[in-house]
Amino acid sequence: VFHGLSTTVKRTNKIAVVGVNGAGKSTLLKCITAHTEPTAGSVAIGPSIKIGYFSQYSLEVLNPEASVFDEVRKDLPTASDGYIRNLLAAFLFRGQDVDKKVKYLSGGEKSRLVMAVLLSQNNNFLVLDEPTNHLDIKSREVLLDALKRYEGTVMFVSHDRHFLSELAENVYEVDKGEVRIFPGSYVEYMERQ
Repeated sequence: VFHGLSTTVKRTNKIAVVGVNGAGKSTLLKCITAHTEPTAGSVAIGPSIKIGYFSQYSLEVLNPEASVFDEVRKDLPTASDGYIRNLLAAFLFRGQDVDKKVKYLSGGEKSRLVMAVLLSQNNNFLVLDEPTNHLDIKSREVLLDALKRYEGTVMFVSHDRHFLSELAENVYEVDKGEVRIFPGSYVEYMERQ
């Protein structure tokens, strides 16, 4: 899908991966997260790196019969009930929403639930493939705010220009079998185009 990429992702970088549909953006993320083996070359992840991966299929791993609260509880077994409720409230699950079964959630609510867990698991490298899909404007702002405050590294694919403009500090463009690296924000990248 692409060749000739050699780069080092540094701690706290916020990197947007952009390109046309079918260019290989998701494949790049899958190689980084070891969900796909590269056909040539290698990916080296530092020994202290803990990756949290949000794929376009992350919503399928949720238990439809579990409540919102129980779905988070299974991933954070030692957390207090208060911590889980506060976490869920930060992602717009308040009051009786935490008792709602996953099967009754909208796509956006499921995305917020997965992101709440990812951001609370001490991951220091988040790899996010289209995290704003299915999200309404309020939910996108909640996610954007959380990622801006996040102290780890983020590499993400998105077609949401506002999200890209607000979060990306570097841009990796996947195009015609290559990955070009643009140091600088998404806004600077667009100005060069």
